[in-house]
Amino acid sequence: MNGGLVRLREILDRITPSERKVAEFILKDPRRMVGMSIAQLAEQSGGSQAAVTRLCRSLELKGYRELMLKVAGDLQEGGGQSYFDIRPQDSISNIVQNVSNNNIQSIRDTMKLLDVAMVNKAIEALARAEHIYFYGVGASNLIAQDAQHKFVRINKTCFAFTDTDLQLTTAVMLTERDVAVGISYSGQTANVVACVKAAKEAGATIISMTKYGNTPVSEQAHIPLFISSTENEIRIGAMSSRITQLNLIDILYSGVASIDFEKSVKYLEKSRAVIKETKGK
Repeated sequence: MNGGLVRLREILDRITPSERKVAEFILKDPRRMVGMSIAQLAEQSGGSQAAVTRLCRSLELKGYRELMLKVAGDLQEGGGQSYFDIRPQDSISNIVQNVSNNNIQSIRDTMKLLDVAMVNKAIEALARAEHIYFYGVGASNLIAQDAQHKFVRINKTCFAFTDTDLQLTTAVMLTERDVAVGISYSGQTANVVACVKAAKEAGATIISMTKYGNTPVSEQAHIPLFISSTENEIRIGAMSSRITQLNLIDILYSGVASIDFEKSVKYLEKSRAVIKETKGK
């Protein structure tokens, strides 16, 4: 899968100034970069060949050729689409179009970042877990609550506490039979970092859901999963990051449910029937 442009955008705030020069040059005009030699890119971006090499390493790529192929692939797929920021006194029509397009693009970009092998490992770990704990703070806790709501309906014992002290208290009690899922777009939320670290020390399997790259949360994970969003551009609350996190939870939930499909359907029918009966009274 490609995703070179997505990866470049996601790591901009975590690379050296010389690497950033190269990355910004590529993002500004990716078509111009394709076909350039490493020396040409270094010269025209104002960076250096060493900076290009380090940038490839920061992107976890084998070298410049792989980066160029990924960018070329993105362009063939129609990659490099723009995200739209919110503007003052914008029309409702533009807001509907721009917010919707941002969310759609974030999901598409996340698909480029997701490692299918890692997703499969996460699904297998969740399927065999004795208990699942979802850890998140603020907007990410809403994702954790949604995950609990879904997984409990297929008879998975899972928890998503809103109280941060209770999150930490449970994290130290986990065992090697449990799974802890750390949800934090930034990957730096202090309480989530503390929870996954404590859970890991207790022997649990750790799954992380963060933006692309090494972060304090993803570094603790046995199974790191990465999402993309427009959060670098839009800072008025978690919008597209929430959508991509919800989408990833849906992927994991569907994967676990499909492993033993007949049992999952039976549990879903049971829960649906009792809710319908209660509401009908």
